[in-house]
Amino acid sequence: MTLPKFRKEDVLVEALPYIQEFESKTFVIKYGGAVMEEENLKQMVAQDVTLLRKIGINVIVVHGGGKEITSLSNKLNIKTNFVNGQRYTDQDTIGVVQMVLAGQINKDIVRRINMHGGRAVGVSGIDGNLLGVKKYEKEDLGLVGEIENVNDRFLANLMKDGYLPVIAPVGVDEKGTIYNVNADIAACHIAGAVNSSKLVFMTDVEGIKNGDKLLTHLTRSEAQKMIDEGIINGGMIPKVESAFRALDSGVKKVHIIDGRIPHALLLEIFTKEGVGTEIVDE
Repeated sequence: MTLPKFRKEDVLVEALPYIQEFESKTFVIKYGGAVMEEENLKQMVAQDVTLLRKIGINVIVVHGGGKEITSLSNKLNIKTNFVNGQRYTDQDTIGVVQMVLAGQINKDIVRRINMHGGRAVGVSGIDGNLLGVKKYEKEDLGLVGEIENVNDRFLANLMKDGYLPVIAPVGVDEKGTIYNVNADIAACHIAGAVNSSKLVFMTDVEGIKNGDKLLTHLTRSEAQKMIDEGIINGGMIPKVESAFRALDSGVKKVHIIDGRIPHALLLEIFTKEGVGTEIVDE
């Protein structure tokens, strides 16, 4: 991976109009991949989201934690099963999901952001009925939920009071049953509900490429054509389809960036060149 080169003074000057443009706007950051595993990257993300909040941007972080769920399940001798690449969540596994997502990972992210003065508050989709769900019906994945509604007022009140919500993607149905929720899909629904200007997926890839060339800007139709032609393939397809879902919900821009690049979040948002791929409607 070749890291882009930016002169510090150029970045600072280039950032000013973006800072002015984005003041009081809301960004949703989907936090996942290797950036959740390496100590230096964890600290950089905490610094980046704190900086965004300090300059007047409302920030919501939605995180995953699949590897950590699998690791703890193995330690507890709970078998991990997958159906077509998606985790099957049984009654034992949902307990692990809560412990890992709403506990260990969520509070670690909150702690790191607060170390930098970011005023983070950790919540799960259960808190305040933030994520109202029903059982996923397209195939049997056990206690996996499909989001029906988002309590946007709850999030708006937190942000109005100066807090930075960090959300663990578990939800609850009308009967009080707890469900595991795909973090990418949760981020899309949340971004749409709060009228987010940007949704940023932090991943382990540079963005969308055509051969060796990184594509920094794509329209929805261009991205769909690349899927149809097989240029976008594999694990990138669900990310792009999630981007489409977010655009459908009213999000203005969706960014797919490589979280392994130091301060990738700031470089993508505050420089014209960026470091990943942005997807927009026509």
